Amino acid sequence: MGERKDSKSATVRRSPRRASGGRKRAGQTGFGFRTWGGKRKGAGRRPKDGGRPGVSHRPRPVLTRRLPVHVTLRMATEVYNLRSRRSFRTIERALRRGAERFDVRVVSFSVQGNHMHLLVEAKSRTELAQAVKGLSVRIAKGLNKMMGRKGRVLGDRYHAHVLRTPTEVRRAITYIRDNARKHAAARGEVYSAGYVDPYSSAGARQVVLPSAKTWLLSEGWKRGRT
Repeated sequence: MGERKDSKSATVRRSPRRASGGRKRAGQTGFGFRTWGGKRKGAGRRPKDGGRPGVSHRPRPVLTRRLPVHVTLRMATEVYNLRSRRSFRTIERALRRGAERFDVRVVSFSVQGNHMHLLVEAKSRTELAQAVKGLSVRIAKGLNKMMGRKGRVLGDRYHAHVLRTPTEVRRAITYIRDNARKHAAARGEVYSAGYVDPYSSAGARQVVLPSAKTWLLSEGWKRGRT
């Protein structure tokens, strides 16, 4: 860095000059802040009906062998309460006809007011999508007929969580079995210790589901942590 002296012989240091065009010299770095990408407030696809955000359109989880999958189906806001006798009878009929399709088996379920949880076995993403679509169509047609209307019944794409370990499977089984108790607690209600949800596979007598065939669902889950 050069130096010059003024009339009073004081030493004054010159400021470094910028390169041509106003650009910084090589080696200098600035502190910039990204305004794109990453998780941030308000990001993601907007909900269709003004409610909670929809399921992400990221690719579905890959299935390379037969594994248990926790599937969640959420209804549109206009659909009646699923935990009513008429609605549940419609879902029971759909499950009796569609619980084992495209080599995919529904082995457990729980129906709540505006959504339902399914525990299924599937060996590929394609077969899982076909089976869930077929079951969703049965449910949608049945509920629309029961409500005397036409239109959308499923609120969004289904959500699927592939279960790969005994602990994941055990926790999913418990979550689905006790889902009604969980929602009741959120409303300030307390169910007895021996409560069995009549709107689930544990309490519904009109639906006979296929037996589990994967090791994880038949035996392996017993080794999982709670």
